[in-house]
Parts: sequence; C-alpha cells; structure tokens
Amino acid sequence: MQSPTLSASTTLAEGLRLPTNGLDYAIMAIYFVVVLGIGFAARRSVKTSLDFFLSGRSLPAWVTGLAFVSANLGATEILGMAANGAQYGAYTVHWYWIGAIPAMVFLGLVMMPFYYSSKVRSVPEFLLHRFGPSSHLLSSIIFAVSSVLIAGVNLYAMALVLQALLGWPQWLAIVIAGLFVLAYITIGGLSSAIYNEVLQFFVILAALIPLTIVGLKRVGGWNGISDSLSHSHGDSFMTAWQGTGIGSSNPLGANWLTIVLGLGFVMSFGYWTTNFAEVQRALSAKNLSAAKRTPLIAAYPKILIPMVVVIPGLIALVMEPSLGKSKDGLQYNDAIPVLMRDLLPNGVLGIAVTGLLAAFMAGMAANVSSFNTVFTNDIWGAYIKKGLSDRYYLKTGRVVTAVGVFIGMGTAFIAGSFSNIMNYLQTLFSFFNVPLFVVFIIGMFWKRTTPAAGFWGLLSGTVAAMVNYFWFYKQGVISIPSDQGANFVSSIVAFVVGAVVMFVVTMFTKSKPAEELAGLVYGTKSPDMDELPAEGDDAWYRKPALLGWGAIALAVICYIPFSF
Repeated sequence: MQSPTLSASTTLAEGLRLPTNGLDYAIMAIYFVVVLGIGFAARRSVKTSLDFFLSGRSLPAWVTGLAFVSANLGATEILGMAANGAQYGAYTVHWYWIGAIPAMVFLGLVMMPFYYSSKVRSVPEFLLHRFGPSSHLLSSIIFAVSSVLIAGVNLYAMALVLQALLGWPQWLAIVIAGLFVLAYITIGGLSSAIYNEVLQFFVILAALIPLTIVGLKRVGGWNGISDSLSHSHGDSFMTAWQGTGIGSSNPLGANWLTIVLGLGFVMSFGYWTTNFAEVQRALSAKNLSAAKRTPLIAAYPKILIPMVVVIPGLIALVMEPSLGKSKDGLQYNDAIPVLMRDLLPNGVLGIAVTGLLAAFMAGMAANVSSFNTVFTNDIWGAYIKKGLSDRYYLKTGRVVTAVGVFIGMGTAFIAGSFSNIMNYLQTLFSFFNVPLFVVFIIGMFWKRTTPAAGFWGLLSGTVAAMVNYFWFYKQGVISIPSDQGANFVSSIVAFVVGAVVMFVVTMFTKSKPAEELAGLVYGTKSPDMDELPAEGDDAWYRKPALLGWGAIALAVICYIPFSF
C-alpha cells in the first residue's frame, strides 16, 4: 500500500538543490534511451489487443512478480515511507508486514485461480461475469477515474522532487515524464510497461542500497540509530506495537485494532486483491501456476523494502534532527533528498536521481496501462462500440493511452490542491478499493449473493466511506486524531456498510443460476481451472502454498526486532 506523508501544499524545502554535473545527466539520458529501446523491442510482439493489454498472457512468473512489486514501488511510496520513518519511526513497518504481505498471499493462493481461469482481461470484467452489467459498469467507471487520479499523484510528486533537487519547473517535469511513459506504453503495450518495471525495480534498488549503506556508516550503524532516536523520541519510537493499546496515544492516531482491521484487513486486502494496476501483472503471466506465483514472488522483496526505505528515513532524522520541527525548515518529506544531498558523490548521485525518476514512471505506467485496458474493454468496447474488429480495439487502446496520460497530467495539478498527497491516495483507496473488496469477497464466497446485491453493496460502501470522511471526520462530528486514523475508520465503515447492504439486498432479490457461477465462486470450478502444470512448475520450490506461507513466516520474523 502507499504511504501517507508527502506534503503538497508547498514545494520541498529550499537548500536541497543537488550539485549535479554532466555525468549525472548522462546517466539519466542513458536510462531514458534504454526505456524507449525496451518499448520498441516489445512492439514486435504486439499483434493483437490481448498482446497490447495483457502481453498475450505469455510472461514468466519472475518477470510478472518483479513488475508486480515495482508497480507499487513508486516514488510516492519511497518518499512517503521514508518520511513516515522519520515522523513515526518503527510504526511505519505495519504498511509492509501487516498491510501488504497477508493480502498478497491471499491474492496468490485464493483469488488468482478465479481471475485467471475465468479468462477476464480486467478486475471489473470479473464482476460482469459474477454480478452482471450494473456492477461491471459502476466498477469500471470508478476504477478508470481512480487510475488517472493516482497517475496524476505520481506525476505531481515527481515534479516537486525534480524542482527541489534539479531546479526543473514543475510543468516541465510533468510533461517530460508523462511523454516518456506515453511513448513506451503506446509503442509496446503492457509488455513494454512490465519489462520497464523490471528494469526500474533494479534501478530503484541501485539508488537506495548505496544511500542506506553509506547512511548507516555515517550514523554508527543500527545501534547508533537506536540509541540516538530512543534518547530523543522515547523507547517506543523504535518499536512497532508499543503505545498502540486501545485508549493509548501514538503519532499514528491508531490502536492495534484499527491497525489490524483497518490497515491489515480492509484497506490492505482491498488494495492488493482488487487493484487492477497490480492484478494486471499477474493476469499477463503465461499460465495459472505463474499467475498464482506472481504476487507470492513479489511478497519477498516487498518484505525487505523497509530496509532501504524506512531505515533511510530514520537515518535522515539522526543526521538532521530538525526534520519536521519548523514549518519553514526541512520537512519529513525531505528525508531522502537530504541523504542524497549529503551522502552521494557525482555519478552515484545521477543513479539516485534516475532511481527516483524510474520509481515515479513505474507508478504512473502501472496506472496508465490499467486505465487503457479498463476503459477500452470494459467501457468503450462493452457499452459504446460493441463487436468491432480486434484491430479497432488495439488502435483504440493506443489512443486511450494518450488520453490517460494527458488526463494524468491534468490531475497532477489537482493533487497540488491537497495538503498531503499521500493522505489523498489513502483516502482514494478507502473510497474505491475497500467497497470493491467487499463485493468481491462476499460474492466469491457466498453463492447466494445476487447481482443486485453486488451493485448496491459497491455503491453504498463507496458512499459510506465518503460520508464518514467528509462529514463525520472533516466536520468534527467524531474525533479522530489524524488523517491516517480517519482513513482506517472509513475503510472499516465502507466494509461493514457494504457487507450489510449486500446481505439485506440478497434476501429480497434473485440469485444467478448455479451453472452460471462455475469458476466464479469458491467451491466451484470452470473447465480451465485444472490445467496441467508446465515443465518445472511442479518443483517443490515453486509450490504456491510454500511460497505464500513462507512469506508470512518471514514477515512475522521481521517483526521480532521491532517488538521489544
């Protein structure tokens, strides 16, 4: 899940301008050339709309797995989670080990067989088969809107960083990054986006690992961080659970119950299991086994990402104790830029800036590629221009990609009107992803659920989350200490209201015939669900159950050092 911190009300602090030289810009130029080269290489494989939107369902699990985690590892997460580390300390690890891993495992083990075997091209299309056109159209519109809004957030955050670090005007950064994303997705479709995301994953790590290592050396290692921050911020700052008892206060404004239910269940499962920007990567896998393994493979690097994102935030706080202390000085958002400025020499500096660019472009590309699929197949092709040739939809997909990028450029400036763009993202997730998750989870496990219940559950859950946030929280009807806490509560409200409405509506409406639910409801199978494994897929180390439970065990182990 994304994190809640990057302030958009002002630009990043003054004094962060990096001493970049020709070598640094040469590294960035080489990266852009490689990105476009991948797009042109991928173009040769794009002959049908399935190739363009889902890579012809031909990619190996390790590629889709790395793309899966890279699509989420946008620079909004890198900057935001580092800022959270500086502001909230070890509490930030909850967004990874309880706010991501269980849901990713659930997606791989439970939900991907239904998605992949039903041959759907998108998450909304699954709702078409399960509930019918009303739920399908509503979810398609919701997802298309949220995709371009989130793409705009990535662009705006990138513009803030490049303005502070390199002196580029915001509009120039938005246009350059947007046009590069447009070029390589339009040329090579999803394959281009995915292979670039794999490249971007390694470029991001190449930027963050040196930053973390050099930073740890500067502050005396982990013991140096612990001693310094425990002394200045209290012992609980370096633990994940201390101070989260019900009635206790902590910087997150959340207790263990809202962390576990709000973040760990409804928000996390809502994001990871229904967000098509992620699921699309798994749907492009070459077979069902590879599709199931995609989020499970992605879970392992996701577990370790805090080591190169959250820890740099803690390092920055040790090196710059004034972070976030005054409105006019360095803010928590400046954690990564501060480390880049103070620790990295030229050349490595170019790699670090390129890593940030790669992260922003990965986050935007994930949302643009999912937007063009949903709009073309689930809105345009399903309700406006039906039954035309595959060539027509392939051409439409390319045009819609351009439209999505330009809308994203526009929504980048909308993001600038919010005081905190990461809270803005979390709010979007509680509005849109959580109600969608309610409909999916109940419809997938309760055969009796009716088409009408799917539509009204989705609509009522979305409305309930908005009412809780804009009326109860923003108008002060109920007291919640922070936007993060409000988003957790909105998610719980959306889940409960959507579930209750679905149950009541189901009691008074007619369900679909059982034969139409084969492969769409737990306990039923479609003819394609029992495919024979490809060569090597039955190896013990590729067993989805082993990969999934191994990831959960590793996440639990990672909590141990932060629990005492």
